Amino acid sequence: MKNKKIRLGVLFGGKSAEHEVSLISAKNVIEALDPQKYDVFLIGIDKTGEWRLRDGYAYLMNADNPKLIQLNESKESLALVPKQDRKEIVSYSGNQLQESLQLDVIFPVLHGTYGEDGTVQGLLKLANIPFVGAGVLGSAVGMDKDVMKRLLRDAKIPTANFITLHDYQRNRVSFEGVVKEIGLPFFVKPANLGSSVGISKVKNKEGFGAAVVDAFQYDRKILIEEFIPGREIICSVLGNDDPVVSLPGEIIPNHEFYSYEAKYLDKEGANYKIPVELPQDLIEKFQQVAMDSYRALCCEGMARVDFFLKENGEIIVNEINTIPGFTKISTYPKLWIASGLPYSKLLDKLIELAFDRHEKESQLKTTF
Repeated sequence: MKNKKIRLGVLFGGKSAEHEVSLISAKNVIEALDPQKYDVFLIGIDKTGEWRLRDGYAYLMNADNPKLIQLNESKESLALVPKQDRKEIVSYSGNQLQESLQLDVIFPVLHGTYGEDGTVQGLLKLANIPFVGAGVLGSAVGMDKDVMKRLLRDAKIPTANFITLHDYQRNRVSFEGVVKEIGLPFFVKPANLGSSVGISKVKNKEGFGAAVVDAFQYDRKILIEEFIPGREIICSVLGNDDPVVSLPGEIIPNHEFYSYEAKYLDKEGANYKIPVELPQDLIEKFQQVAMDSYRALCCEGMARVDFFLKENGEIIVNEINTIPGFTKISTYPKLWIASGLPYSKLLDKLIELAFDRHEKESQLKTTF
């Protein structure tokens, strides 16, 4: 790879409620990639789940409007070809084969289900293509908040109290029972989604039923979670076997909580302190808990760990995000910039980590 450009596929969009967020993130990644190092191929997944090769100059419509942004039309569909010796994607129009693309690595800039949850990662692994970010297990665990929190709890990492509710159980839980177990107010959220989609803060009985119905629109399993009063602190983690952790930052929402609107639609939705001023011992404690969480949840490549800092100094892990946002206001790259790693160098490092993992996995025996 040292004497030629890396053929990099950027995978974005997706069949997810976070489709538009993925488009915004991908736009920023694509603009930051060094054209001297990479030949970039844009693979936009539409809302039906179809993969299409996109034109490098007109792959988005309304690109500067997060409310209206969408994929442009494309006639060339794509399919992966699982092969051990070649990393191949073919494109076709109708039933006619157009060309075969040889890609060195893929950068999934996908958020939510069908992209961040291990499904795409498994597909890429079967196709023998190196890819950026967590593997199948780390991606699946990072997406499923129920499993995530149980693993954190088993690793003795403090997390908020929660109740898991499956679709078939939705009529077996009462507002009074929830309040007795985890207090009031509380949050209701889909177990498998991000970007605060489908999340409601419940303050009274009247809002409970609607919150449950809303969350079940996005998943067949939801969480009812204790409200933790405290500051919202974040750390970015980078690496495979020997990860490193950024300086901590702080999110100060101007909405009632850090909602989808506050994250992506309202430019004044939150204030950020990156890095945040904290005593050195507390910074090191956040970094250690971030590292412990990353390893407990089988992560690789990258992740952002979100915390609550209570008034008594207790640190509570809220969740981990294995494909954090890469928009202009996203905290994952901002934390690394504040820690001395520029945006473009961060992308280079993530791609390097993808090659490193793939090389190590390729050396494993597959026959007995």
